[in-house]
Amino acid sequence: MKEKLILFTAPSGAGKTTIVHRLLDADQRLAFSVSATTRKKREKETDGKDYYFLSEQEFKERVRKGEFVEWEEVYAGVFYGTLKSEVERLAKEGKAILFDIDVKGALNIKRQYGDSALAIFVQPPSLEILKERLRNRKSENDESLTKRMERADYEMGFADKFDAVVVNDNLEQAMEDAKQKVGRFLELT
Repeated sequence: MKEKLILFTAPSGAGKTTIVHRLLDADQRLAFSVSATTRKKREKETDGKDYYFLSEQEFKERVRKGEFVEWEEVYAGVFYGTLKSEVERLAKEGKAILFDIDVKGALNIKRQYGDSALAIFVQPPSLEILKERLRNRKSENDESLTKRMERADYEMGFADKFDAVVVNDNLEQAMEDAKQKVGRFLELT
């Protein structure tokens, strides 16, 4: 079976992870691609479920060995990537592979997989609302919030390079929009 990849990307805090988890709960045809990262694990995250948490040295060694479909240094010293073994594992299960991934990673995968991949950009209603969402998470200090907002501004410039945009002003409406887009993609491919 040919792989079907569904790529969700957004600035941090736009709601993509919530949308991805709800889609996974609602559609048994989907399976989550667990990314690898060197960032620190958050309190409620589980290694192998939310991310594969790797040391920077281990991550770089795997890059050297060609074990990633894509990877990027998103922040200084903080790497994210998709392991080839993860895509292969889920494709063998016959599942459409759902990604919660950064902008450049999504565009790299889209280039590699073409029409077998649907790339969706989840957009916050505004940068001001995004900043408030990040503050409400209580996982950011002033420095990290500034970095995330600078990154968000940069990432918003890529929205037009995606197959579709879902504006997350109202979570239920954004969910319905995402479900419809994913459903059409799965039926057409």
